[in-house]
Amino acid sequence: MADRGGVGEAAAVGASPASVPGLNPTLGWRKRLRAGLAGTGASLWFVAGLGLLYALRIPLRLCENLAAGTSSLISGLIFIFEWWYFHKHGTSFIEQVSVSHLQPLMGGTESSISEPGSPSRNRENETSRQNLSECKVWRNPLNLFRGAEYRRYTWVTGKEPLTYYDMNLSAQDHQTFFTCDTDFLRPSDTVMQKAWRERNPPARIKAAYQALELNNDCATAYVLLAEEEATTIVDAERLFKQALKAGETIYRQSQQCQHQSPQHEAQLRRDTNVLVYIKRRLAMCARKLGRIREAVKIMRDLMKEFPPLTMLNIHENLLESLLELQAYADVQAVLAKYDDISLPKSAAICYTAALLKTRTVSEKFSPETASRRGLSTAEINAVEAIHRAVEFNPHVPKYLLEMKSLILPPEHILKRGDSEAIAYAFFHLQHWKRIEGALNLLECTWEGTFHHVSVYPKKELPLFIHFTAGFCSSTAMIAILTHQFPEIMGIFAKAVLGLWCPQPWASSGFEENTQDLKSEDLGLSSG
Repeated sequence: MADRGGVGEAAAVGASPASVPGLNPTLGWRKRLRAGLAGTGASLWFVAGLGLLYALRIPLRLCENLAAGTSSLISGLIFIFEWWYFHKHGTSFIEQVSVSHLQPLMGGTESSISEPGSPSRNRENETSRQNLSECKVWRNPLNLFRGAEYRRYTWVTGKEPLTYYDMNLSAQDHQTFFTCDTDFLRPSDTVMQKAWRERNPPARIKAAYQALELNNDCATAYVLLAEEEATTIVDAERLFKQALKAGETIYRQSQQCQHQSPQHEAQLRRDTNVLVYIKRRLAMCARKLGRIREAVKIMRDLMKEFPPLTMLNIHENLLESLLELQAYADVQAVLAKYDDISLPKSAAICYTAALLKTRTVSEKFSPETASRRGLSTAEINAVEAIHRAVEFNPHVPKYLLEMKSLILPPEHILKRGDSEAIAYAFFHLQHWKRIEGALNLLECTWEGTFHHVSVYPKKELPLFIHFTAGFCSSTAMIAILTHQFPEIMGIFAKAVLGLWCPQPWASSGFEENTQDLKSEDLGLSSG
């Protein structure tokens, strides 16, 4: 019995894959694969989890939830990094990157000044249009005066009407428009350069008076006092007229020296910005004081003399003044020039175009009659214009229909956002109310009485896109695993190929070895 048991154990040992030739390739890969999988279990579970998430992405709406959570996480990380950088270096990282790297790319202080109408100026106009079309945050072209208008709100409510972020953007604009590299040549400009960087309004006003003591013809000092110290529009206009007198003198001097050096070109560019800003604000003063035709003349002259400065959006000031005069033919002429695909759109452009088409049909318009007989061609054009405006900025109708209360417009607006809707409705609501039935047609169209208004429709991706994305992701994952675990993936590939593409010679060899093993076992057991 003992001998038989010993022989049995020897047979069992002899039957092991290590001792039987020819069984290594067939039986050994399973143990090696199992051993390899034991070490890479976490990686495979991770891959399986990714595959499960991909399969359940539609029923669980993972794409929408992940997009919302990811954006919030990224926003929080950016906020923490900005806070840390500001406390460590004393300046904003985003502001520093914008001024140092993005401003030269968007046509900053390095571009040269050329005469109006020249080929270089025309090329510069096209480049500026492309850059402006990509910009999302704009300075409000109808922004109020801080001292004469915003401060009234503070006096009545004791609250600040402007946010710190908005005022910080305005400070950056002032430094861009009213300063240049040659400010050190004039002591008054040096003082004003520091004044525009001050956060405290009394400190800015004090610095403006110091600049006037050094140079009584400092135009930017008068601009600052008109914006922030003047408590009425009349006082602001008086100070802007003084600024205009000084600004024209400096502008003529800069024109004579512009070709002497790049520094003189930069100085001319700054003096041009100052002069255009002063004339635009004088036009706004005239508009607020009831001298609308004078305001229209100033704006038209500005647009003819300085056509490249579209970033100030003077045409939107002109549109509002012409609507106040009820000069609808002139409004249509301005829209024909600026409602172009190559120019950046705005709520003022889109909704003014809708207002003009609504004006032709709104007086006799009735929803019941239109539903019964159908829409006429003019009514269809009006409805389509409203659709176009609503799709550009869907926030405006709630303010025009007074479903949401208006507040003071900010100094900067986000294109297609709520801030742009507030700024538009604050100045243009009266023009919609003046045209009988215009708001009624807007309400019917906005509520989808005739057509469903699709705001930013969500397009379904075709199946081929999903297949391509899954195939590329799987290929990339296999490549990563092959690079990290080449031996295990090789064994795994052989196993898969053995299952899907069995080789006759391998199977026959396995059967012969197995048959020899069985006969040997039978012989031992019978002996």
